[in-house]
Amino acid sequence: MTVYFIGAGPGDPELITVKGQRLIRQCPVIIYAGSLVPTAVLEGHQAETVINSAELHLDQIIEAMHTAHIKGQDVARVHSGDPSLYGAIGEQIRHLRELNIGYQIIPGVTATSASAALLGCELTLPEVAQTVILTRYGDSSPMPAGEQLSDLARHGSTLAIHLGVKHLARIVDELVPHYGLDCPVAVVHRATWPDQDWARGTLGTIVEQVAAKGFRRTALILVGHVLGDAPFAASALYRAGHAHLYRPGD
Repeated sequence: MTVYFIGAGPGDPELITVKGQRLIRQCPVIIYAGSLVPTAVLEGHQAETVINSAELHLDQIIEAMHTAHIKGQDVARVHSGDPSLYGAIGEQIRHLRELNIGYQIIPGVTATSASAALLGCELTLPEVAQTVILTRYGDSSPMPAGEQLSDLARHGSTLAIHLGVKHLARIVDELVPHYGLDCPVAVVHRATWPDQDWARGTLGTIVEQVAAKGFRRTALILVGHVLGDAPFAASALYRAGHAHLYRPGD
């Protein structure tokens, strides 16, 4: 018996891996995060038990997994996005290890990837930004030492900020000293869902734009000069005259 932590992707039911979809259709037990995973992701399943974990606390989720283990039934534990990012799977894995229950993680498309695709941009550009920092805004749950937003902003990298849209004004205040008021920003609401929407602006304008849109939750904040029209160098990989293993030089 195995518990499969499956990344369902950002919302579009077609943005799930073939392996993740196969396991959902094969496992006799499905436990899915109903607040963020659309039921369309479960289409074609043959499970005898389907549980919406949005209605449960951790102990109840583990109990359901343990019950399946006793019956010898595999479990499809379906999370949104990629389960290794803000999926709260670490605490579940800790219990599974204590109970000697096997598990596997099936990666999924992240909200960051989906948002970049929606915006039609590359998050890493030569001589502009070669690093993407995925983080969240520390409010009710504090951030570890050295991971405050102002600490991360000093790098000038592309930032993908989860769980922060309702604190956008405070986020802007922390970022302006490092990025400047004219730094491009995008706030993407429910990327790939039927009601997806977004706002693009700068640190100087984005608060007003998002307020006009009415975004309150389920939105990702992307910050960085890669989102604008900053000049950037061509990559060496495809440069004529640049030799490498698959394209030897003259």
